[in-house]
Amino acid sequence: MSIRVENLTKTYGKQQAVNNISFEINTGEIVGFLGPNGAGKTTTMKILTCFIPPTKGAAFINDLNVEENAIAIRQQIGYLPEHNPLYTDMYVKEYLHFVGSVYGIKNITKRVQEMVDLTGLQVEQKKKIGQLSKGYRQRVGLAQAMIHNPKVLILDEPTSGLDPNQIVEIRNLITTIGKEKTVMLSTHIMQEVEAMCNRVIIVNKGEIVANGKPQELKDIFSANKVLSVKFNIPLNTQQLVELKQLTNVTLIGDGSYSLEGLNEEHMKTIAFNFAVKQQLMLSEMKLQESSLEDIFKNVTQKK
Repeated sequence: MSIRVENLTKTYGKQQAVNNISFEINTGEIVGFLGPNGAGKTTTMKILTCFIPPTKGAAFINDLNVEENAIAIRQQIGYLPEHNPLYTDMYVKEYLHFVGSVYGIKNITKRVQEMVDLTGLQVEQKKKIGQLSKGYRQRVGLAQAMIHNPKVLILDEPTSGLDPNQIVEIRNLITTIGKEKTVMLSTHIMQEVEAMCNRVIIVNKGEIVANGKPQELKDIFSANKVLSVKFNIPLNTQQLVELKQLTNVTLIGDGSYSLEGLNEEHMKTIAFNFAVKQQLMLSEMKLQESSLEDIFKNVTQKK
């Protein structure tokens, strides 16, 4: 595996930012590393990128210990931090050329142009970084993270400040890159996670509270099933009493209701029998799947 974390702990005085977490990420995986503010995401990423040491436990990049092989590891990872540090007085190409020279890249002019094309910086490539919008600065940050063709990419809020069109472009870029590399990314945008990530790790108060594929997490953490049904006419209070076998019944509007229960087939049977008994026409019946956002709220609000 490309990233391996074993019983990792980080404390700042009496504050425990990361509490004994363990996980692995393999080559070809794009993993969303999620959690509320202060959950320990950025701290974990800073440890993996050799910016800060762990208090206890160990972390490995391509089997290299982050505490013992900082220089070698930095050659193998690309890192886009949450607050993208750039030299604003430098021109876009000048900056990328500088970063590439630090890594000792051969034929650096060609590589810089490849990064400009790949991240969609063509229109702004002759400007100083200080003249760029936040979205284009984010693209420069992505370009510097990838310029040395790293095996592992660690991206903290990679689509921050981008407009919807730019988000789609960067999403497609990360998805393409993730086929051959290891990508670990943090974001608060659940739609991005569902669109890009093969797996999700959710942390809360320094601990891992969920780890799995998005669909697996939906199956595990969705205790109640929600069935959306639509009748030909609105129901009255007395009719709703007949549905008391269900956990909850909520009016959505326009003759539609949200039914909650523990078993999909059981709910469908109740809804069908109810329609027959009440002489109603059942025009629509479909299962509503819990979103990743619902699961995120569920696992991060328990403590």
